[in-house]
Amino acid sequence: MERVAGFIVHRSRVVLGATAVVSLVAVAMLFRVSLNADVSSFLLEGNPTGEQFAALQDKYDTQDPINVVASLPDGQTFATSTNLALVAELRRALVDVDGVSEVATVVPDVNPVTGAALDVETLREQPDAAAAALLDASPVAQLLVSQDAQHTLVIVTAGDDPTATARRVTDVTVSGLELTFSGNPVVFASVIDALSVVLLVIPPIVIALLVAVFFATIGDRRLSVLAIVPAMLGSLWTFGLVFGLGFEVDIVTVIVPIFVIVMGSADGLHFVTHFQKEAGRTDDPVERVRSALSQVGVPMILTTISTAAGFLSLVFTDVQPIRQLGLFTAAGIAFAGIVSFFSLPALLSHLHVRPLMREAVLGRPVISGLKALVRTRVPAVVLTAGLVVFAVIGLPRLEVNADQLFFFSDDDPVRLAFDKTEDLFGGATPLVGEFAYDPAAPEQSLATARTTSEELERLDGVREVFSLADLTDQFPPEQLEAVLAGRQSVALGKMASDDGLRFILLPSDFTTSDLDSWLAFAEQRDEIRALTGLPVVWNEIARLVLSAQFTSLIVAYVLVAALLAFAYRRWWETLVSLVPITLTIVTLLAFIALSGMQLNLLTAVVSSIVLGVGIDYVIHFLAAIDHARAGGDGYVLRAIDRAGPPIVANALGIAIALSALWLSPLKIHGQLSQIMWVAMMTAGLTSLLVVPALLSRAGVREPVEDPGPRAALDEAAPAP
Repeated sequence: MERVAGFIVHRSRVVLGATAVVSLVAVAMLFRVSLNADVSSFLLEGNPTGEQFAALQDKYDTQDPINVVASLPDGQTFATSTNLALVAELRRALVDVDGVSEVATVVPDVNPVTGAALDVETLREQPDAAAAALLDASPVAQLLVSQDAQHTLVIVTAGDDPTATARRVTDVTVSGLELTFSGNPVVFASVIDALSVVLLVIPPIVIALLVAVFFATIGDRRLSVLAIVPAMLGSLWTFGLVFGLGFEVDIVTVIVPIFVIVMGSADGLHFVTHFQKEAGRTDDPVERVRSALSQVGVPMILTTISTAAGFLSLVFTDVQPIRQLGLFTAAGIAFAGIVSFFSLPALLSHLHVRPLMREAVLGRPVISGLKALVRTRVPAVVLTAGLVVFAVIGLPRLEVNADQLFFFSDDDPVRLAFDKTEDLFGGATPLVGEFAYDPAAPEQSLATARTTSEELERLDGVREVFSLADLTDQFPPEQLEAVLAGRQSVALGKMASDDGLRFILLPSDFTTSDLDSWLAFAEQRDEIRALTGLPVVWNEIARLVLSAQFTSLIVAYVLVAALLAFAYRRWWETLVSLVPITLTIVTLLAFIALSGMQLNLLTAVVSSIVLGVGIDYVIHFLAAIDHARAGGDGYVLRAIDRAGPPIVANALGIAIALSALWLSPLKIHGQLSQIMWVAMMTAGLTSLLVVPALLSRAGVREPVEDPGPRAALDEAAPAP
């Protein structure tokens, strides 16, 4: 490391200049920031189920609507002229909203009998009996009016920017009506706000918490800040790369900069800690850098690769946002490692660094406690047994959470709105499908579709199936022909094509097995060309998430094991390194199951991430042990002196810093904080307690001091 240290110190201005140039380019790229709040968009790409749904939407020129549930006070119904006029008033208010292209209500624009316009004033002048008859005659009343007629569903179709339109629509009010807004555009509008908070508010808090924990270890404010600089630059460079390549940030990849900051800070902390110790031994900057790199340089390289490998394992999954999370974060970890190895030493070589002048908070008490625990194998055995029992209880209960609103808390207004819409009208996100249709035999096609709809409705969990086949008895032949030909529209958008009839399946309180039975039914019937929708897509995503859990974990294990085997060239040290992280992962998965979180888009990949991060502690600890072996017995105790405080500080730093995620409006980020607390505490404890238990007892035995020649003469002298 002497030549490397000499290059870094003597060429420090070049190193720092290159770092500054890259950072400025990354800052310039940040102005190209783009947020993707469309949760469904990245789910529709890269899997056949999502692509089928997207193709059906394109064929019928439909998109996710904004659902507005209008509710009257208890005891009132829409079967009166006054209340039905409120629906027309709501329609007029919604049509006036910028970005709204179409509004569908149970009230038609014109009276189907007289042809007169049905506006607010006209409806108010109607007798209640006429209003009730109009409601009964509506072909879509069964879909858009609740059974008690107290609630009605209004479907709003947005133009080019549904998310921005949803923001404006949710501001609409009508006196006398309680309005509840749901639908994916409303979700996306809420997600945009959440992404902004996560990007702008949480990272500074994460940095402040990390610095506070590092200060408790280093005891120097300036060095505590410098220790985190590589991770901050790694995060900056990553987002500069992401936006420079034209990628967008979504609910999964928004966590990338936070991951890079907390997990890329380990190398900076280890280098600064060792550099500070060398400051008490020599004033030569080259010698300080050389000595620090000789002790932690190779472990820094190994931990950077192992952490990046944990994230890169996610690239082998079939879920696009998970792949992007793995790729982007791995790049950020690599950037942070490069800055820690080159730029940080170059910067420190120009600063006057004093040795630790006072005991840090995480200093002697932590070291003394760890030494006391490793002197016998009992604490390690008890810890291991407890974790194994916990895993045996929890792992069989691990399941996949197929809830498409898993990122919202149970009391979030968006979730409550979806629940209300589902209770009243059978789902805020219904399924859609296509019946085969032969224009040469329209009556037979409609009859077949009607029969198939009735069979579908008899399946468990299906509330209603609606298509143009349901209008054959309500529309005159010429009007039905106009609808089939596309010359006249119905409230639910385009429902017919040259060879198909679009249908809508409204679910009731259904289960995954119910959904599977619907799909199996559709697969067996030639008259059903497709049955899809976001519930089907999310069901497929749940399967892919489970596959991603095992695939990424296996790949991460293989990559990390191969790295350790290549680095150590000794099978025993490789196996010893994998024991703590294995205990950590099974404990983590058991916690996810027993806590009720279960596996979703984010929790399913945490185990692979933790494998790459947690192995860092073992690598640094074993490196410190190898470095201390030359001093004879007690080398584990001396290794704890060197590596114990930064390992504890990093584990605590990651856990405490990620506590800032509780400020996120998205539930999954708070869950991630809990998971990382469990993971980091388990990884740190198992590394520092279990590894010594697997080594020779000579490592924890105090060395016998040489009594010296004077003591030997005293022992040989005769007693007086």
